[in-house]
Amino acid sequence: MTDTSTLTRGGGNPSPSGRRRPGRPAKASGLPVWSIPYLLLVPGLLVIGALLLYPMVQVAIIAFQKVGLPQIRPVNTKPAEWVGVENFTQIFGNEIFWNALRNTVVFAVLAVSLTLVVGTAVGVLLNKLGKKMSTLVIVGIMFAWAVPPVAQGIIWKWLFDAEAGIINWALNLLPDWLSTLVFGRADWTGEPWLNDAWSIYMVLIITVVWASFPFIAVSVLAGLKGIPAELYEAARVDGASAWLTFRKITFPLLRPVFAVLTVLSIIWDFKVFSQLYVLMGGPSNREAYNLSMYSYAEAFRSPPKMGSGAAIALVLTVILLVVTAVYVRQLVKQEDMS
Repeated sequence: MTDTSTLTRGGGNPSPSGRRRPGRPAKASGLPVWSIPYLLLVPGLLVIGALLLYPMVQVAIIAFQKVGLPQIRPVNTKPAEWVGVENFTQIFGNEIFWNALRNTVVFAVLAVSLTLVVGTAVGVLLNKLGKKMSTLVIVGIMFAWAVPPVAQGIIWKWLFDAEAGIINWALNLLPDWLSTLVFGRADWTGEPWLNDAWSIYMVLIITVVWASFPFIAVSVLAGLKGIPAELYEAARVDGASAWLTFRKITFPLLRPVFAVLTVLSIIWDFKVFSQLYVLMGGPSNREAYNLSMYSYAEAFRSPPKMGSGAAIALVLTVILLVVTAVYVRQLVKQEDMS
């Protein structure tokens, strides 16, 4: 006779054929099967916690403390002083903060909009090209996307240089009547593009759009490849224009793609720092600060006020979370209504 206690010791009675009956999870190495996927997530969660969550928590803590030279010097270090919301009170009462917030929002709106428009237009164009030409154009534009942010700033700072920049040289090649008609002046020799806040941000917008639209274009192209060609053929038969076809077919079907690209662009453009730092030559022009530059200047310029810098960074993080949450919520509502 078979010992029934032996048969049931592993969990679950075997079927007459010797197989485990369904309905009770099997165990591997003494662990339930349902727990294995969660265990596989542990290494990734540890990396995220170490590289992202821990620094964010530390920034949040420093935002409520007074951290300066006495707290960061290598000898005779003093403990950080807890000051509550004093750092936030100081930055909210500073005109530079509100000017930096305005610069950040206006720049992000313009840069995100232009990046999406240019990237979508290029993506649609790539979809119309042949395979070889499309591949050639993709490789070419992706070189711009692959340029590091610091190098982007250096390239465009050189192009807009007042003395040796190509932009001034090219504008001087225009006929005087045309340059005067379009720009209101004929001589562009020595034009200091990177002195005023508005011109700095104009160059920054060009820099960011130049480097960001290839990612949008390739993403839109990938989405277009998944749209059935029969829909466009039916639109052509019905006599629909290119704009009507895009509005009625392309955009609705690519709405999830545009949603992700918009959220990513908002996050990237709200916290632009490296390009602006290079174009300005450091935190020298307070009128051209954005929140990232203002946070850096508060934290690292002499005398360092890391508590204030952390408070500005925390405010920027909260703004990004709120903007992203509101945008995603609106998208979910539109999907539910449709």
